[in-house]
Amino acid sequence: MKPTLLILAAGMGSRYGGLKQVDPVGPNGEAIIDYSIYDAIRAGYGKVVFVIRDSFANAFKESFESKLKGKIETEYVFQEMNSFIPESISIASDRKKPWGTGHAVLVAKDIINEPFVVINADDYYGPNAYQMIPDYLSSVPDTSKPYYCMVGYGLKNTLSEHGFVSRGVCETDGDGFLETVVERTHIEKMENKIISRIDENTTMELSGNEVVSMNVWGFTPSFFEYLENYFYWFIQTNADNPKGEFYIPYVVNDLIEKQKIRLKVLESKDGWFGVTYKEDKELAVQNIADLIEKGVYPEKLW
Repeated sequence: MKPTLLILAAGMGSRYGGLKQVDPVGPNGEAIIDYSIYDAIRAGYGKVVFVIRDSFANAFKESFESKLKGKIETEYVFQEMNSFIPESISIASDRKKPWGTGHAVLVAKDIINEPFVVINADDYYGPNAYQMIPDYLSSVPDTSKPYYCMVGYGLKNTLSEHGFVSRGVCETDGDGFLETVVERTHIEKMENKIISRIDENTTMELSGNEVVSMNVWGFTPSFFEYLENYFYWFIQTNADNPKGEFYIPYVVNDLIEKQKIRLKVLESKDGWFGVTYKEDKELAVQNIADLIEKGVYPEKLW
Protein backbone atom coordinates (compact mmCIF):
# COMPACT_ATOMS: atom_id res chain seq x y z
CA MET A 1 0.00 0.00 0.00
CA LYS A 2 1.48 3.33 -1.06
CA PRO A 3 1.84 5.90 1.73
CA THR A 4 0.18 9.31 1.70
CA LEU A 5 1.86 12.65 2.34
CA LEU A 6 -0.24 14.90 4.61
CA ILE A 7 0.91 18.52 4.35
CA LEU A 8 -0.13 20.98 7.07
CA ALA A 9 -0.58 24.22 5.16
CA ALA A 10 -3.42 26.02 6.95
CA GLY A 11 -1.19 28.38 8.96
CA MET A 12 -1.45 32.05 8.07
CA GLY A 13 2.24 32.91 8.57
CA SER A 14 1.75 35.75 11.07
CA ARG A 15 5.46 35.96 11.94
CA TYR A 16 6.43 35.54 8.28
CA GLY A 17 4.08 38.23 7.04
CA GLY A 18 2.32 36.36 4.24
CA LEU A 19 1.35 33.03 2.69
CA LYS A 20 4.75 31.41 3.13
CA GLN A 21 3.49 27.99 1.99
CA VAL A 22 3.78 29.04 -1.66
CA ASP A 23 6.50 31.71 -1.46
CA PRO A 24 9.11 30.82 -4.13
CA VAL A 25 12.63 29.72 -3.13
CA GLY A 26 13.62 27.74 -6.24
CA PRO A 27 14.99 29.12 -9.53
CA ASN A 28 11.70 28.57 -11.37
CA GLY A 29 9.30 29.73 -8.70
CA GLU A 30 9.27 26.51 -6.66
CA ALA A 31 8.27 26.75 -2.99
CA ILE A 32 9.72 24.53 -0.27
CA ILE A 33 6.52 22.49 -0.45
CA ASP A 34 7.33 21.61 -4.08
CA TYR A 35 10.58 19.96 -3.06
CA SER A 36 8.77 17.97 -0.33
CA ILE A 37 6.21 16.68 -2.84
CA TYR A 38 8.97 15.89 -5.35
CA ASP A 39 10.79 13.85 -2.69
CA ALA A 40 7.58 11.98 -1.84
CA ILE A 41 6.84 11.17 -5.48
CA ARG A 42 10.27 9.66 -6.07
CA ALA A 43 9.95 7.71 -2.80
CA GLY A 44 6.79 6.07 -4.19
CA TYR A 45 3.96 7.88 -2.41
CA GLY A 46 0.54 7.54 -3.98
CA LYS A 47 -1.28 10.63 -2.73
CA VAL A 48 -0.71 14.07 -1.26
CA VAL A 49 -3.35 15.63 0.99
CA PHE A 50 -3.19 19.38 1.66
CA VAL A 51 -4.67 20.76 4.88
CA ILE A 52 -5.58 24.34 4.00
CA ARG A 53 -8.05 27.12 4.82
CA ASP A 54 -11.07 27.81 2.64
CA SER A 55 -10.06 31.47 2.45
CA PHE A 56 -7.06 30.72 0.22
CA ALA A 57 -8.19 27.42 -1.35
CA ASN A 58 -8.50 28.72 -4.91
CA ALA A 59 -5.06 30.34 -4.93
CA PHE A 60 -3.53 27.24 -3.40
CA LYS A 61 -5.10 24.82 -5.88
CA GLU A 62 -4.02 27.05 -8.74
CA SER A 63 -0.43 26.65 -7.59
CA PHE A 64 -0.47 22.83 -7.54
CA GLU A 65 -3.20 21.23 -9.63
CA SER A 66 -1.64 21.63 -13.07
CA LYS A 67 1.94 20.75 -12.17
CA LEU A 68 1.02 17.66 -10.12
CA LYS A 69 -1.55 16.26 -12.56
CA GLY A 70 -0.54 12.76 -13.63
CA LYS A 71 2.32 12.66 -11.11
CA ILE A 72 0.48 12.03 -7.84
CA GLU A 73 -3.13 12.04 -6.63
CA THR A 74 -4.10 15.24 -4.80
CA GLU A 75 -6.81 15.98 -2.25
CA TYR A 76 -7.66 18.99 -0.10
CA VAL A 77 -9.22 19.25 3.35
CA PHE A 78 -10.09 22.40 5.26
CA GLN A 79 -8.98 23.19 8.79
CA GLU A 80 -11.38 25.77 10.15
CA MET A 81 -11.96 26.92 13.68
CA ASN A 82 -15.14 24.85 14.03
CA SER A 83 -13.86 21.65 12.38
CA PHE A 84 -14.68 18.56 14.51
CA ILE A 85 -16.25 20.69 17.26
CA PRO A 86 -19.64 19.51 18.59
CA GLU A 87 -22.49 21.95 18.02
CA SER A 88 -23.13 22.04 21.76
CA ILE A 89 -19.76 23.75 22.40
CA SER A 90 -19.36 27.52 22.07
CA ILE A 91 -15.96 28.87 21.01
CA ALA A 92 -14.49 32.00 22.60
CA SER A 93 -15.59 35.06 20.62
CA ASP A 94 -12.00 36.33 20.37
CA ARG A 95 -10.63 33.08 18.96
CA LYS A 96 -9.05 33.85 15.57
CA LYS A 97 -7.54 30.59 14.30
CA PRO A 98 -7.91 26.77 14.32
CA TRP A 99 -6.54 24.56 17.07
CA GLY A 100 -3.00 23.53 16.11
CA THR A 101 -1.20 20.62 14.50
CA GLY A 102 -3.18 17.80 16.12
CA HIS A 103 -6.40 19.40 14.92
CA ALA A 104 -4.90 19.82 11.43
CA VAL A 105 -4.18 16.09 11.18
CA LEU A 106 -7.63 15.20 12.51
CA VAL A 107 -9.45 17.00 9.68
CA ALA A 108 -7.96 14.47 7.22
CA LYS A 109 -9.51 11.53 9.11
CA ASP A 110 -12.12 10.65 6.51
CA ILE A 111 -9.87 10.58 3.43
CA ILE A 112 -6.74 8.72 4.60
CA ASN A 113 -6.90 4.94 4.94
CA GLU A 114 -3.23 4.05 4.55
CA PRO A 115 0.07 4.78 6.35
CA PHE A 116 0.80 8.49 6.14
CA VAL A 117 3.55 11.02 6.76
CA VAL A 118 2.79 14.40 8.32
CA ILE A 119 4.90 17.45 7.44
CA ASN A 120 4.77 21.23 7.69
CA ALA A 121 4.35 23.02 4.37
CA ASP A 122 7.14 25.51 5.07
CA ASP A 123 9.86 23.12 6.28
CA TYR A 124 12.48 21.34 4.18
CA TYR A 125 13.26 17.87 5.57
CA GLY A 126 15.51 16.27 2.92
CA PRO A 127 14.81 13.20 0.73
CA ASN A 128 15.88 10.71 3.42
CA ALA A 129 12.89 11.41 5.69
CA TYR A 130 10.36 10.38 3.04
CA GLN A 131 12.02 6.99 2.60
CA MET A 132 12.82 6.28 6.25
CA ILE A 133 9.26 6.58 7.52
CA PRO A 134 7.44 4.18 5.16
CA ASP A 135 10.37 1.75 5.42
CA TYR A 136 9.95 1.73 9.20
CA LEU A 137 6.15 1.53 9.22
CA SER A 138 6.23 -1.44 6.83
CA SER A 139 8.72 -3.30 9.05
CA VAL A 140 7.10 -3.03 12.47
CA PRO A 141 5.79 -6.13 14.24
CA ASP A 142 2.13 -7.05 13.88
CA THR A 143 0.95 -6.38 17.43
CA SER A 144 -2.12 -4.96 19.10
CA LYS A 145 -0.06 -1.93 20.17
CA PRO A 146 0.45 0.51 17.26
CA TYR A 147 4.00 1.44 16.25
CA TYR A 148 4.50 4.94 14.86
CA CYS A 149 7.63 7.00 14.15
CA MET A 150 9.03 10.47 13.66
CA VAL A 151 12.19 11.95 12.13
CA GLY A 152 14.31 14.06 14.47
CA TYR A 153 16.94 16.72 13.79
CA GLY A 154 19.66 18.35 15.92
CA LEU A 155 18.32 21.48 17.65
CA LYS A 156 21.31 23.68 16.77
CA ASN A 157 20.62 23.05 13.07
CA THR A 158 16.99 24.14 13.26
CA LEU A 159 17.16 27.65 14.72
CA SER A 160 16.48 30.96 13.02
CA GLU A 161 18.90 33.87 13.10
CA HIS A 162 15.93 36.25 13.06
CA GLY A 163 13.80 35.41 16.10
CA PHE A 164 12.41 32.70 18.33
CA VAL A 165 11.06 29.32 17.19
CA SER A 166 8.96 26.50 18.66
CA ARG A 167 10.53 23.03 18.91
CA GLY A 168 9.52 19.69 20.39
CA VAL A 169 12.52 18.46 22.41
CA CYS A 170 12.69 14.64 22.44
CA GLU A 171 13.88 12.16 25.05
CA THR A 172 14.34 8.54 23.99
CA ASP A 173 15.08 5.20 25.66
CA GLY A 174 18.07 2.99 24.89
CA ASP A 175 16.35 1.52 21.83
CA GLY A 176 15.52 4.87 20.28
CA PHE A 177 11.84 4.90 21.20
CA LEU A 178 10.34 8.19 22.30
CA GLU A 179 9.76 8.59 26.02
CA THR A 180 8.54 12.18 25.91
CA VAL A 181 8.53 15.23 23.67
CA VAL A 182 8.33 18.62 25.36
CA GLU A 183 7.01 21.49 23.27
CA ARG A 184 9.27 24.51 23.82
CA THR A 185 7.41 27.41 22.27
CA HIS A 186 10.12 30.10 22.60
CA ILE A 187 13.70 29.06 21.74
CA GLU A 188 16.21 31.57 20.43
CA LYS A 189 19.91 32.34 20.15
CA MET A 190 21.09 34.90 22.69
CA GLU A 191 24.74 35.92 23.02
CA ASN A 192 26.09 32.62 21.62
CA LYS A 193 23.73 30.62 23.82
CA ILE A 194 20.52 28.77 23.05
CA ILE A 195 17.83 29.86 25.46
CA SER A 196 14.36 28.43 25.99
CA ARG A 197 11.90 30.83 27.64
CA ILE A 198 9.56 28.89 29.91
CA ASP A 199 7.51 31.88 31.07
CA GLU A 200 7.99 35.62 31.66
CA ASN A 201 10.42 35.03 34.53
CA THR A 202 12.00 31.65 33.75
CA THR A 203 14.51 30.53 31.11
CA MET A 204 16.70 27.50 30.59
CA GLU A 205 19.83 27.00 28.50
CA LEU A 206 19.93 24.19 25.93
CA SER A 207 23.06 22.58 24.50
CA GLY A 208 21.95 22.54 20.88
CA ASN A 209 22.60 18.80 20.61
CA GLU A 210 19.07 17.88 21.65
CA VAL A 211 17.06 15.92 19.09
CA VAL A 212 13.95 17.87 18.23
CA SER A 213 10.75 17.10 16.42
CA MET A 214 10.24 19.24 13.35
CA ASN A 215 6.72 17.92 12.89
CA VAL A 216 7.53 15.10 10.48
CA TRP A 217 5.64 12.06 11.75
CA GLY A 218 4.77 8.60 10.47
CA PHE A 219 1.38 7.19 11.47
CA THR A 220 -1.10 4.52 10.48
CA PRO A 221 -4.85 5.31 10.32
CA SER A 222 -5.30 4.02 13.87
CA PHE A 223 -3.92 7.37 15.05
CA PHE A 224 -7.07 9.20 13.91
CA GLU A 225 -9.23 7.51 16.52
CA TYR A 226 -6.82 8.54 19.26
CA LEU A 227 -6.77 12.10 17.92
CA GLU A 228 -10.52 12.39 17.80
CA ASN A 229 -10.97 11.14 21.37
CA TYR A 230 -8.27 13.47 22.72
CA PHE A 231 -9.56 16.46 20.79
CA TYR A 232 -13.06 15.95 22.14
CA TRP A 233 -11.64 16.10 25.67
CA PHE A 234 -9.36 19.04 24.80
CA ILE A 235 -12.13 21.20 23.37
CA GLN A 236 -14.34 20.61 26.39
CA THR A 237 -11.78 22.42 28.53
CA ASN A 238 -10.30 24.86 25.99
CA ALA A 239 -13.23 26.18 23.95
CA ASP A 240 -13.09 29.47 25.85
CA ASN A 241 -9.29 29.76 25.57
CA PRO A 242 -8.46 32.13 22.65
CA LYS A 243 -4.89 30.80 22.46
CA GLY A 244 -5.37 27.08 23.18
CA GLU A 245 -3.29 24.76 20.95
CA PHE A 246 -3.92 21.06 20.33
CA TYR A 247 -0.42 19.85 19.43
CA ILE A 248 0.47 16.41 18.04
CA PRO A 249 3.01 15.85 20.90
CA TYR A 250 0.23 16.47 23.41
CA VAL A 251 -1.49 13.28 22.17
CA VAL A 252 1.68 11.28 21.53
CA ASN A 253 3.06 11.95 25.03
CA ASP A 254 -0.05 10.74 26.77
CA LEU A 255 -0.35 7.62 24.60
CA ILE A 256 3.27 6.72 25.35
CA GLU A 257 2.82 7.37 29.07
CA LYS A 258 -0.23 5.08 29.10
CA GLN A 259 1.76 2.48 27.09
CA LYS A 260 -0.80 2.43 24.30
CA ILE A 261 1.72 3.05 21.50
CA ARG A 262 5.43 2.92 20.72
CA LEU A 263 7.06 5.61 18.63
CA LYS A 264 10.52 5.26 17.09
CA VAL A 265 12.72 8.34 16.65
CA LEU A 266 14.56 8.12 13.33
CA GLU A 267 17.46 10.57 13.06
CA SER A 268 17.95 12.09 9.64
CA LYS A 269 21.39 12.96 8.31
CA ASP A 270 19.88 15.42 5.83
CA GLY A 271 19.83 19.09 6.64
CA TRP A 272 16.66 20.89 7.71
CA PHE A 273 15.67 24.45 6.96
CA GLY A 274 12.49 26.48 7.06
CA VAL A 275 11.01 29.94 6.71
CA THR A 276 9.58 31.06 10.03
CA TYR A 277 10.49 34.70 9.35
CA LYS A 278 10.67 36.67 6.11
CA GLU A 279 14.41 37.09 6.68
CA ASP A 280 14.83 33.28 6.58
CA LYS A 281 13.96 33.21 2.89
CA GLU A 282 17.40 34.32 1.67
CA LEU A 283 19.06 31.32 3.34
CA ALA A 284 16.38 28.96 2.01
CA VAL A 285 17.01 30.21 -1.54
CA GLN A 286 20.75 29.61 -1.11
CA ASN A 287 20.21 26.14 0.37
CA ILE A 288 18.04 25.11 -2.58
CA ALA A 289 20.63 26.45 -5.02
CA ASP A 290 23.32 24.38 -3.27
CA LEU A 291 21.17 21.22 -3.44
CA ILE A 292 20.57 21.75 -7.16
CA GLU A 293 24.31 22.21 -7.71
CA LYS A 294 24.95 18.92 -5.86
CA GLY A 295 22.47 17.14 -8.10
CA VAL A 296 19.89 16.41 -5.40
CA TYR A 297 17.24 18.19 -7.50
CA PRO A 298 16.94 19.23 -11.14
CA GLU A 299 16.99 22.96 -11.79
CA LYS A 300 13.36 22.78 -12.97
CA LEU A 301 11.25 20.43 -10.83
CA TRP A 302 8.08 20.18 -12.87
